[in-house]
Amino acid sequence: MDDELFEFEEEALGGGQEGASSGYEHLRIEVDKGQAAVRVDKFLTDKVANATRNKVQQAIDSGQVKVNDAKTKANYKIKPGDVITLVLEMEARETEVLPEKIELDIVYEDDHLLVVNKPAGMVVHPAYGNWTGTLVNGLVYHFNQLPEMPGNSGRPGLVHRIDKDTSGLLVIAKSERAMTQLAKQFFDHTIGRTYLALVWGEPKEDAGIIDAHVGRSARDRKVMDVFPDGDYGKNAITHWKVLKRLRYISLIQCNLETGRTHQIRAHMKYLGHPLFNDAVYGGDKIRKGTQFSKYKAFVNNCFKMLPRQALHAKSLGFVHPVSNKFMQFDSSLPEDMQNVLGRWENYVRFDVED
Repeated sequence: MDDELFEFEEEALGGGQEGASSGYEHLRIEVDKGQAAVRVDKFLTDKVANATRNKVQQAIDSGQVKVNDAKTKANYKIKPGDVITLVLEMEARETEVLPEKIELDIVYEDDHLLVVNKPAGMVVHPAYGNWTGTLVNGLVYHFNQLPEMPGNSGRPGLVHRIDKDTSGLLVIAKSERAMTQLAKQFFDHTIGRTYLALVWGEPKEDAGIIDAHVGRSARDRKVMDVFPDGDYGKNAITHWKVLKRLRYISLIQCNLETGRTHQIRAHMKYLGHPLFNDAVYGGDKIRKGTQFSKYKAFVNNCFKMLPRQALHAKSLGFVHPVSNKFMQFDSSLPEDMQNVLGRWENYVRFDVED
């Protein structure tokens, strides 16, 4: 699930040459005001994705970590307001993807493309910590010689992606022509993408547009922040409307103009309505309702039924790269989201606490 040739999530497009197996990641982290004094090597190990203590210490020893523009030592105790910059060597890896016999839910297929319905829990392409079991591993098993965009070896067929725990539709290119044409449609923001989400609370309005930049948090590189003044991050636009109000949660529809990393998740948190059970953006806690034990038990049971952020890529519309015909695909709300939605409908119907 940017301002590059096509709309992968932000981190998906590397800056290296095609086929390169390693590179460098440049990071800047501003220490939060409430941060306790801890060693800089421990702080970076906890904050930077895929960083090990050994890798961080090697970077410090080689002068690639600076605090307030000065070289530092591993035992330096960070202070609130410190600005840490670092250059980390990314893990070298083979770009060849191993084929795996993974069952795919193929909604449509022809000689140039296919549309798949990805289940929640499946990673889209191999990366650190997930070299096997991904959608791409399954694709290369079922299809030969899928095209790749320059600089994205190891991600054959992909022109966009969605998060591991987001379910829904993805279009896959089977030919170079399809790859190029679909990529251009993503770049031009002409591909229609509709998502359904369960969010905490009830928005005051029935519909709206969130036009606010999204970029990586200075406090935690794994999280995206919203920058409404546009002073950081990349332009991100989400159109949303309420489909159903259930007092404590709402079912909303989101249509994307852009495709930034965690765009819907970050935008809805910014709006004050984080996605239900979204652990990264605060939706895995009770954000609306009472403190009664019965209600807490009900919510926790819903969390168990839906152990992920409640987000589904429902529909996808684009112009076929060869026939030039507009194609529209739709998918049903997955069972886990349906079940939780039904539970909330029943709860609100019979709850007379107010």
